[in-house]
Amino acid sequence: MEFIILIIGFFFLIKGADIFVEGAASIARKFNVPAMVIGLTIVAMGTSAPEAAVSITSSLAGQNDMSVANVVGSNFFNILMVLGVSSIITKLPVEKNTIKKDAPFLILVSGMLLLFASNLEMSRIEGLSLLAVFVYFLLNTVKSAKNTSSDIGTSEGETAVAMEASMAKEISVPKTVIVSLIGMIGIVIGGDMVVNSATTIATSFGMSDNLVGLTIVSIGTSLPEFVTSIVAIKKGETEIAIGNVIGSNLFNLLLVLGLATTINPITISALALIDIAFMVFITVLLYLFMKKNNSLVKNQGFILIAMYFMYMAYTIMR
Repeated sequence: MEFIILIIGFFFLIKGADIFVEGAASIARKFNVPAMVIGLTIVAMGTSAPEAAVSITSSLAGQNDMSVANVVGSNFFNILMVLGVSSIITKLPVEKNTIKKDAPFLILVSGMLLLFASNLEMSRIEGLSLLAVFVYFLLNTVKSAKNTSSDIGTSEGETAVAMEASMAKEISVPKTVIVSLIGMIGIVIGGDMVVNSATTIATSFGMSDNLVGLTIVSIGTSLPEFVTSIVAIKKGETEIAIGNVIGSNLFNLLLVLGLATTINPITISALALIDIAFMVFITVLLYLFMKKNNSLVKNQGFILIAMYFMYMAYTIMR
């Protein structure tokens, strides 16, 4: 029965992601908001909903290992597998603003978590600090979007603007929002079904909470990011794919873990600290990869995927 639920969950994820990317891209066109910004905010928030549900529920239940491992494991999967597979499918151009601002900010936030966890515990004050940084990130992103949209009319040709305007008129704003919400609901429902069924299957084999959180649960909650990014690439929205991963990782660290820690202070195990340190390392590596050619290419994708499987093998054996 659990395997049937797993398959149904995958269906909701894939179909929901397809609808959601269409709606998000349409919103970007209608309001002249860059697709990268949409990926960093709306898409990232929608695809991070499963992580939030799992981590907050785990925190309320006092399952610290599951709460932290879910966030850290999801960030592993997003960087190493989502972007790894995406860059193998097609070359992913990276905007200058992403290299100059968004990626360094993700490194800073990841380092902030490592600093907070260095004494093997996180307090409510540190959780509130993460939430404060999240508010700053959100406000700054919206401000940047407004500035960018105001410049689009002068920076691009009149023909391109006219084409975007005609496309935006095809579907009304309320309908676009409804379509996006339907897609988001499908993603959340599908992610929840996949996580619950996969966790039941995994625990039946005697896996620990920490291991389940780092592998099955983190992979399950990251499936929306994975499916959404792949669908976005297939539709030619490569900026959404990259923005989705960076935005989701920021949401996981700042909003999800911030809320979980504020609800219930978290004790960090020595193994979890190693995982956090590795997360910081691969985040820096991602930045270096993007900065090298202003893009992510196939050979880098293979390296990222290989690192994921090597670390997961280490995680299972330790």
